[in-house]
Amino acid sequence: MDASRRGTIVLGIALIIVGGLVLLGRAFQIDLFGLGWPVFVIAPGIALFIAGLAVGDKPGLGLAIPGGIVTMVGTVLAFQSATGLYGTWAYAWALVAPGGVGLAMVLYGLLTRQSDITRGGVPVLLAAIGLFIGFGLFFEGVLGMSGGGELVQLLLAGAVLALGVLVLLHGLLGRR
Repeated sequence: MDASRRGTIVLGIALIIVGGLVLLGRAFQIDLFGLGWPVFVIAPGIALFIAGLAVGDKPGLGLAIPGGIVTMVGTVLAFQSATGLYGTWAYAWALVAPGGVGLAMVLYGLLTRQSDITRGGVPVLLAAIGLFIGFGLFFEGVLGMSGGGELVQLLLAGAVLALGVLVLLHGLLGRR
């Protein structure tokens, strides 16, 4: 079976599973994983990413990247829903795109052992974290936009730490 047919079949199965889970969750009023409604954004994103892994090779990346973007949208929404800090959209968009793209490329490349895809995703992910930190410092530090105080400061500090780790790994691994 060629990759496009396999991809179509996998996508169909994933959509059936996601639709079934949504119907079951609504019918039985299940709060999946305590995330509330954002799980209905995260689950299809993960399903798309898994479908990309099932298709494999470079064509699978065409499903994995949108899966990464949708999953990041759901993750940001879950954070905002839990904290009420919806004003963070002013800079959290950087985590969605290019962040979801870079993360999907890194994970897909690692899981499929395609180092060229992983290497291509690292600078995209670094740019996303840099944009998130830069805009976050401006909107929170200068404008005090969301009023999240210590929580937002911890989030930004964690992003700086993650950026440092990724830059260090990129420097250590080089082009290997």
